[in-house]
Amino acid sequence: MLCAMTFSTPVVWSPVTRRHEPKHEVWVGVQTVGSEVPDRVDAILGAMGEREPFAAHPYDDALLERVHDRDFLAYLRRAHATWMEGPYADVVGQDRVVPYFFPTHALAQGMPLHRPAAAHALAGGYCYDTMTVIGDGTWEAARSAVDVALTAVEIVAETGRSAYALCRPPGHHATRSGFGGSCYLNNAAVAAEGLLAAGHRRVGVLDLDAHHGNGTQSIFWEREDVLYASLHVDPGAGWFPHVLGYADERGAGAGEGWTRNVPLAPGTGDAAWTAAVIELTTWLHGSGCTALVVSLGVDAAAEDPESPLQVTRDGFHTAGGVIAASLRPTVIVQEGGYHLETLGGLVDAFLAGHEA
Repeated sequence: MLCAMTFSTPVVWSPVTRRHEPKHEVWVGVQTVGSEVPDRVDAILGAMGEREPFAAHPYDDALLERVHDRDFLAYLRRAHATWMEGPYADVVGQDRVVPYFFPTHALAQGMPLHRPAAAHALAGGYCYDTMTVIGDGTWEAARSAVDVALTAVEIVAETGRSAYALCRPPGHHATRSGFGGSCYLNNAAVAAEGLLAAGHRRVGVLDLDAHHGNGTQSIFWEREDVLYASLHVDPGAGWFPHVLGYADERGAGAGEGWTRNVPLAPGTGDAAWTAAVIELTTWLHGSGCTALVVSLGVDAAAEDPESPLQVTRDGFHTAGGVIAASLRPTVIVQEGGYHLETLGGLVDAFLAGHEA
């Protein structure tokens, strides 16, 4: 049983999340230095000040399997070991799993496809880009990030307040059966399932990352118990994930009307960005959500290399306050943010606004 605490925001983390080391990415055929690096964990921890740290507890896979297919989880757990059983490290010096072959609809044309025998072909059946590589510690880090999120859920369930989950690698691009966008397991989606299991009938997910959380949206696309709301750089302006994140995406089936996207033009700064935060938070509150998951990407910041948005520290501080005033309890899950010099300060600004 976790003890109650006075509010400042408890910070949940695990040293195991440092084990994922992407080393590099492949973008438009060029090997580039990876931006989702282990130093992100320490940059954030170093800015947490007097907030109380909590070590993540281990959890079984019950909630994880509500979010992800078992076949996908089995693949991800064994992917690197299977790769290393092949010739790739010796022949081409590649000790990371990098997909190169993608069995898209354009290939299949309606024909049934067989499971590829080669590890380098199999990878593209689960991963949808060439940037998201798997190394020796990737599974352990990603699985530990899930435990981080669920420990934060446990704290929130006990206290009725908020908790911050320092998840790394991020998760909001991970779908039910696939990964990409530097994401492997969907921490925010697992947190939402945890809040439902704790007794909340309807949970909102508010995604502040600079890029649309296509994975979270897809997982809850046909559901009415978890609402998804996102503000992000307009994919129509050429930004990841390119084919999803448009304003006309509203959900389907029982989930129709329970997805809401606000795409923002490149160059958008604090005023329009915080207005979108207010709009979406108000919508989630008015739709009957009694708990919230915030996908806290801080890559919308002006200094961040991964986004053209221009949000400042003050903008993130304001957003934290807006959310706290509208809807609690809240599980705050770390997503993107790649400028190491400012990363921790931006997370601190959001949490300080949330605590005010």
